[in-house]
Amino acid sequence: MKKTFVTIGMAFLLVILVNVLSGFVYTRFDLTEDHRYTLSDAAIASVSEFERPVIVDVLLAGNLSPEFVKLRTETLQILEEFASQNPNIKFTFVNPLENTADVNQTITELQGLGLTPAQVTVEDNSKVSQDIVFPWAMVNYGNNTVKVPLLKNTLGATPEERVNNSVQHLEYAFADAFSKINIKTKKQVAVLKGNGELEDIFLADFLTAIRDYYNIGAITMDSVATNPQKTLNQLKEYDLALIAKPTEAFSDAEKYVLDQFIVSGGKSLWLMDKVNMELDSLFNEQGSALALPRDLNLNDFFFKYGIRINSDLVNDMYFTQIVLATGEGNASQYDPVPWYYHPMVFSRNDHPINNNLEAIRLQFASSIDTLSNENKKTVLLQSSPLSRLEGTPQQISLGIINNPPKKENYTDGDKALAVLVEGEFNSAFENRVKPVQLQNPIEKGKFNKMLVVSDGDIIKNQVRKGRPLELGYDKWTNNYYGNKEFLINAVNYLLDEKGLINIRNKKVAVPFLDPQKIAVQKSKWQLMNIGLPLILILLFGLGFAYFRRRKYAG
Repeated sequence: MKKTFVTIGMAFLLVILVNVLSGFVYTRFDLTEDHRYTLSDAAIASVSEFERPVIVDVLLAGNLSPEFVKLRTETLQILEEFASQNPNIKFTFVNPLENTADVNQTITELQGLGLTPAQVTVEDNSKVSQDIVFPWAMVNYGNNTVKVPLLKNTLGATPEERVNNSVQHLEYAFADAFSKINIKTKKQVAVLKGNGELEDIFLADFLTAIRDYYNIGAITMDSVATNPQKTLNQLKEYDLALIAKPTEAFSDAEKYVLDQFIVSGGKSLWLMDKVNMELDSLFNEQGSALALPRDLNLNDFFFKYGIRINSDLVNDMYFTQIVLATGEGNASQYDPVPWYYHPMVFSRNDHPINNNLEAIRLQFASSIDTLSNENKKTVLLQSSPLSRLEGTPQQISLGIINNPPKKENYTDGDKALAVLVEGEFNSAFENRVKPVQLQNPIEKGKFNKMLVVSDGDIIKNQVRKGRPLELGYDKWTNNYYGNKEFLINAVNYLLDEKGLINIRNKKVAVPFLDPQKIAVQKSKWQLMNIGLPLILILLFGLGFAYFRRRKYAG
């Protein structure tokens, strides 16, 4: 008996000792298979410099559906990891619709801040109700606030897939917000003008979105004709050049200035239309228009970097819709119809730029060929397997809507539509006569990156009553596409030196119960969880009574 008390006392003292030591030594162990709670070095660096409290308000509290409960739990876990790296990270979970005098007014105010709500179905005691939640977080530091979307919607995704996509996105979403709110020196982005590029109002939403990361300016290439050196010097003050749907040919002098900017280390994002065709051109009495090749005088320029944009059109059975009006006057109806020249491009999920994105909408896109050279080419977007190419000149008619094409004619798909080029870029004018004289021209450049997309409209936001709408939103069909996030990721990747965007490559799998198995095996598991313990207790009681009678009988 004395030995037993000694053993119990030693165990009690050991427990006390472990608790005392835990107050001095703090560590966390991530035992998950995918290491979802182990922050990357870039994520840790994003919170390392905060010396004052950073307040994170997570708008996920209250009565939630199982998928949002899971999202809330995972958000809590990732924030705890950030807080373990810097105790200045403080967070709270709140229900913005709780204790409000006017719920509708609060919803309107939250939507006015750009916080899109989500509809959730909540089951409580066999009662089903529809609630609104705002799956967002607000990161506050000093006078600055950054919104963090917690929910990743993907077309056709199940609730489980939606949670998986959202959880996979959490580390990058918060790390990006922490970095954005503490930026001290912003890089420079130049929007090129002078060759018929998109007007500012059609770039407004995208440029507004990247202002949190970068300073934005405009460079007019017209000045190359009078002072090419001055234009190049101005361009070199920027880190990235954005060329958004030029419609007028570049002169050789303009190409050379851009070439010298690139081989000097300047990043570039090219959004190109090689075919002159617009949807508005079809709204005439004939309902058709001629699609013509567009010569931008850039073929030799891109050829040097290992790509070729073709003067063709992608016709894809994975399409987005356009809206056509039928009837007249008050009897007019607007019906969405398939439009095969506006491909719906699904993410390849094989690169930080395109990973975990909503489907992207392209308009009258062309194919891109990748050519063999020393540069690395990565196809980020491509047409579906059920697509084909149509050469130009080509008569495009709205009549295709009433005469849908045959599936068996779509056998040559998977055409590249966006290509990332990386490597040591040599001048496109190497061993050639230079169109203008520049100071200290460079023939062999250093490591660089450029991205070419064969559709200029990928960046074009729609306009309503003279005001730009969100990029990726189609006001005619009320659909959202992933254009904005793709382009933001692209710019971040091109200009990212800390490797923050590489967090997007992290793969996380959240386990869920299989609802079909639950339905089929419901009775079995109810019996095992309720009936089996009762049977074991009954057998134990009978056995105990039996042995007790034997021991004390007679």
